[in-house]
Amino acid sequence: MNYRLMLRTLGRTLHVEALCLLLPLVVCVLYGEDPRPFLYTIGLLAGLGLALVRLRCREDFFQREGFVVVGLIWITLSLFGALPFWFSGEFGSFVDCLFEIVSAVTTTGASILTDIESHSRGILFWRSFSSWIGGMGVLIFTLAFLPKVGGRAQVLVQAESTGPVSSKLVPKTAQSSKILYLIYIGMTLAELGALLLAGMPLYDAATTTFATVCTGGFSVMNASMAAYGLPACEIIVIVFMLLCSLNFAVFFLILTGRGRQVLGSDELRCFLGVVAVATLLVFLAVLPSYDSAGRAFLDSLFQVSSIISTSGFATANYDLWPTLARIVLVLVMFVGGCAGSTAGGLKCSRVLLLVRCAWRSLSRVLHPRAVKVVKLDGKAVDEDTLSTLSAFVTLFFLTLGGTCLVVSLDGFSPTTTSASLACLSNIGPGLEMVGPAGNFAAFSTLSKLVLTLAMLVGRLEIFPILILLHPATWRRT
Repeated sequence: MNYRLMLRTLGRTLHVEALCLLLPLVVCVLYGEDPRPFLYTIGLLAGLGLALVRLRCREDFFQREGFVVVGLIWITLSLFGALPFWFSGEFGSFVDCLFEIVSAVTTTGASILTDIESHSRGILFWRSFSSWIGGMGVLIFTLAFLPKVGGRAQVLVQAESTGPVSSKLVPKTAQSSKILYLIYIGMTLAELGALLLAGMPLYDAATTTFATVCTGGFSVMNASMAAYGLPACEIIVIVFMLLCSLNFAVFFLILTGRGRQVLGSDELRCFLGVVAVATLLVFLAVLPSYDSAGRAFLDSLFQVSSIISTSGFATANYDLWPTLARIVLVLVMFVGGCAGSTAGGLKCSRVLLLVRCAWRSLSRVLHPRAVKVVKLDGKAVDEDTLSTLSAFVTLFFLTLGGTCLVVSLDGFSPTTTSASLACLSNIGPGLEMVGPAGNFAAFSTLSKLVLTLAMLVGRLEIFPILILLHPATWRRT
């Protein structure tokens, strides 16, 4: 294990976090709030980061180090990112601070805040902005703007990337990272401009944009998007939640004149099909309880888009909807967005491959001698990828089951243990007590810590965190 190179990589990402804290610091100054929580944290990050980047080491990085350093970076940045919350004195315990920042950087959107609007604007801005940073990935951000992290950059990207297959847009990893972030920033500016034109105040538009583009869902209002009463803003948020649930390679292909490749994407067709069917089912279920069909359709589309994109915004309390509507929403919680997007969940490509693997197994029973391959976008998927997919899904449900067991110790209803799925899939709100009108404040310290770990496991797609916890990782051979 190249510990020195791992620490130096960690030091550079600490510097990135220090730079990111300058923006909420400016917000504090503009609104006349106490800037010391951010000044203290920036000082600590800058000092420790400087000490780490000065370490001398050999420049070789292998897969084991890649997975370990990704897990360590997300944990360390979460611990330091929680410090502004802790220094502000607005949170009850450091565990609450840690839960909130991990929920932010993993773009989960779960919160322990019972009255969001009572908190300072600088703290809420950091909460939303840190989710925007985590949306594309901390290491992709680092590689895009500080490419000299040392070692094998592609190993780090593969360890942090989402989906069953990792691919680069262009041969150079740092260049791919820059392209991804330019697309990400472009979508951020586009939504911000659209929300301002629709009548949303600048501060609210900025925080809503951060939470939408990263599919994080943090709002600065207690009633989420319903607080604004602006249907135009709701439609804008729907559009960008769905766009940011797509593989970002789609936008690169469109910008480079290769739109026909996009039309041939199996995952894209699967995602849009799930959205359409889920919206129709929810709409038919809730229509009798609405006075207006238009409002019923808008709320149905908004909540399906919010859940499948794992954003967690709300325009209605879907926990009060009929059972059919809630079951549909729970099912799309599992599906999530597309691979290579900012969304969480299992990912549409994985669900599609699982269905095709199941169909192949059924076909083999009927025709034992037939040779069949599983394809995605017209290309055969190798058996190693399918084996990894099987391991991922198995570990996902084992982690979900273990998390549910721990959370159930708090004695809440079984439906409330949807908190485990909401955190592991990085969705945010669940059902009942943790629904769109609730929060996670009532859980015990143990449950909050386990749910915090579940958010990290879900965002890093299980393997980096589990490898980090595996004893064999730290052996010399």
